[in-house]
Amino acid sequence: MGGGHGEGTTYKGFTVHHPKRWHALTGKGLCAVMWFWVLYRAKQDGPVVLGWRHPWEGHDDHSNGHGHEH
Repeated sequence: MGGGHGEGTTYKGFTVHHPKRWHALTGKGLCAVMWFWVLYRAKQDGPVVLGWRHPWEGHDDHSNGHGHEH
């Protein structure tokens, strides 16, 4: 199996090649971006997802002085 390009670890006839350094760093960087995004969205939308607040109730007071009169 495999083309025999570079070093690798062989286990039961299957060779797993080691990633290049830039592959590993890019993967870790993209993983960090993903988790920052997930945690940011959890902070913003967590109460709605958990059922503590309805989505139509709005986030904070972003009305800019345009109040709704009921």
